[in-house]
Amino acid sequence: MAGWFELGNSSDGQFRFVLKAGNAETILTSELYKSKDSAENGIASVQSNSADASRYEKKESSNGKSYFTLKAANHQVIGTSQMYASAASRDAGIASVQANGQTSTVKVGA
Repeated sequence: MAGWFELGNSSDGQFRFVLKAGNAETILTSELYKSKDSAENGIASVQSNSADASRYEKKESSNGKSYFTLKAANHQVIGTSQMYASAASRDAGIASVQANGQTSTVKVGA
């Protein structure tokens, strides 16, 4: 099964989206957006940037866990991954976003 985006509201009324892999695991989480249109533009940005390996920034948190961000051409962060126990797991997460990020399926949630 292919991945999909879930678009929904945060507790303060703003919008965010997540990219889910085919197994329903969240692989990328967006920043908060003030409007639904802006969040939809963020999804379009993931769709157009996710295949490009140069758009990913590999990072390590202060507790030693690995994660990544996906950036647009203007270097603005589009989404952030979960924390991974290893760099290899993080790299597999990047591969999953590359494989699923171009999906056109968007599910609207709460």
